[in-house]
Amino acid sequence: MVDNIVNNPSHISESEKQELMRSLLHKEGCWVDWGKKCQQLQKSGINPQEIFEQTGLQNSQQNLVIVASQVYDSLVNTGVEESTLKYYQGPRSDVLYELRVLNHEQRKEAALFCEQKKFDVDGAKEVAKNMKLFARIAQPPEGFSHHPGDTVAYQYWKNAKQKKTLADKTRLIAEGLKYAHSEGARNKIQQLLTDVAMAETVGSKPLLPIYRLEAEEQIPCILPVIGTFPLTLSSLDHIPTLLSQEPFDMVQVDQPMSLVSIPTWQVVLQASKPMAIIATTHDLPQQEDEKNEPILVVVDVENRLWNSQYYFLVHEQGMLRFAWLPEEGHGEILGRVLVILKPRKILDEDNLTQPWQMDD
Repeated sequence: MVDNIVNNPSHISESEKQELMRSLLHKEGCWVDWGKKCQQLQKSGINPQEIFEQTGLQNSQQNLVIVASQVYDSLVNTGVEESTLKYYQGPRSDVLYELRVLNHEQRKEAALFCEQKKFDVDGAKEVAKNMKLFARIAQPPEGFSHHPGDTVAYQYWKNAKQKKTLADKTRLIAEGLKYAHSEGARNKIQQLLTDVAMAETVGSKPLLPIYRLEAEEQIPCILPVIGTFPLTLSSLDHIPTLLSQEPFDMVQVDQPMSLVSIPTWQVVLQASKPMAIIATTHDLPQQEDEKNEPILVVVDVENRLWNSQYYFLVHEQGMLRFAWLPEEGHGEILGRVLVILKPRKILDEDNLTQPWQMDD
């Protein structure tokens, strides 16, 4: 499918040869340029070993970029968008190299599909292999089209039908659904999944989803939220007492109120009358230099015993605030701070990389 690397030898001058070697040594341009220059040198009769010694491009690398650049040229000739050409300059010579076994139109379809799915060399190899296999079928299977995704999905569907165990079948079905492009292909694979599920359930009862809570922290602690800072002293009036009922700690709420659920930590479990306040980091003592973000402060309003090792909710000029009291009698204590919760963080771990053969 790919043009021969060496056709008729074409003579180049010594100065042209040295200029090509110099350009390759300094990796000028992208890999497409390297492939064309390597091909020009080899077609002029220069041994790949000599090219390696002067440029550092190993024989296998020379072959890869030469063949891949020919595939790239076929994409240009079939009129693919400039954005696709830019994508494969990326560098993705190894991806285009795998498409060498396809004809020009198949390469175009496969290249667009690999770009859409962001496939690496392994994905491209699977696409090319299955497009070749599918093209050999005299009568295409019902539901599957010649689209690259459907050709790969067909092989997974075919292999899944031959597997005996549920685990093997479902794994192949899931892979097939990832590739399937047409509605017909998806329906064929989903039908296979339905058939597997029916076969597994006939004659056997499903297991009951029974689970026993073992750890205290698995049982949520429901607390009343008295409000959001700033708050006045009247906010502490009529704080409801929530009584949990065994055996599942169900809480009965008899009046409109805001509630929050937190883990049943020991410090909260031991509190006499815990409640929660919505505030921000800067509402805490000595936190002005920290990032200001929402916090949930749990306070035991019945624990008003001073201790220098704790922070407290105190009353000052009609308003509530959090404070550390170095000595007893420095403020009116309204409750001990038990725990302060910050919002959970959701990390975006995007560690996907694109493998490639050589540096630009």
